[in-house]
Amino acid sequence: MTRQLSPTARSTIRRGSARARTERSDLHAVLDAGLICHLGLVVDGSPRVLPTGYGRRGDTLYVHGSTGARSLREAAAGAEVCVTVTHLDGIVYARSLFHHSVNYRSAVIHGRARGVVDADEKREALRVITEQLAPGSWAHARLPTRRELAATAVLALDLAEAAVKIRTGGPNDDAEDVAAGTAWSGVLPLERRWGTPQPAPDLPPDVEVPAHVRDRRWPA
Repeated sequence: MTRQLSPTARSTIRRGSARARTERSDLHAVLDAGLICHLGLVVDGSPRVLPTGYGRRGDTLYVHGSTGARSLREAAAGAEVCVTVTHLDGIVYARSLFHHSVNYRSAVIHGRARGVVDADEKREALRVITEQLAPGSWAHARLPTRRELAATAVLALDLAEAAVKIRTGGPNDDAEDVAAGTAWSGVLPLERRWGTPQPAPDLPPDVEVPAHVRDRRWPA
C-alpha cells in the first residue's frame, strides 16, 4: 500500500499546488536521486543554509559534518531545521518571458533533528550517507577509526513533515502568444553524466578503477 504524506500548516504547498505530490514514495524518490542537501537553521538570530551530504534509511534522513560545526551542535540541541533537495531537469522556454520556467523535482523537510550518539546507529548512518554519495565505497575503502568517528557529527531527521513539488512538461503559453508569437517555445532538458575517472597522482599505475566507480550511473 502506498503511504501518503501528512501535510502540516508549514508543509502544505499553496503556490503552484497542482505540482504538489502527496505520495511518500515521491518524497523517497526525490531524496534517493540526490547527492547534496541544504540544511537550514537559525543560529544567533541569523539564518544559515549549509550544503552537506546526506542519506536516507526508511523515513529517517541522516546528515553529517564536523563536531566542531556550530550549526550542527545547535541542530542537535533541538533547533528547528529545514532540509531541501532539488533537481533541475530542464529549462522551459516560452513565447513570453513571463511563462519561462524550469522542470524540477524538490523536497522540503521540516522538524527538529536529533544528534546520533548510539555507536551502532552512527556507524550505520555514515554507511548510508557514504552509499548515497559514493555507492560501493563502504565495502571498498578503509572504515572510519574511533578518532574519525569522534570528530564526525551525525544528525537524524524524521521525514514526517515534508513537502514534494514537481514540474514536468512544456511551456504554458498564452493563446494570443501561440497565435501571434514567433519566439521558439519548448524544453531544453538538462542531462547529467559522470566524466572519466581521474586517478590520484600517487596511485600506482597497476591499480585499476573499481567497478563501482567505472560503471556508476547517474541517479534517476
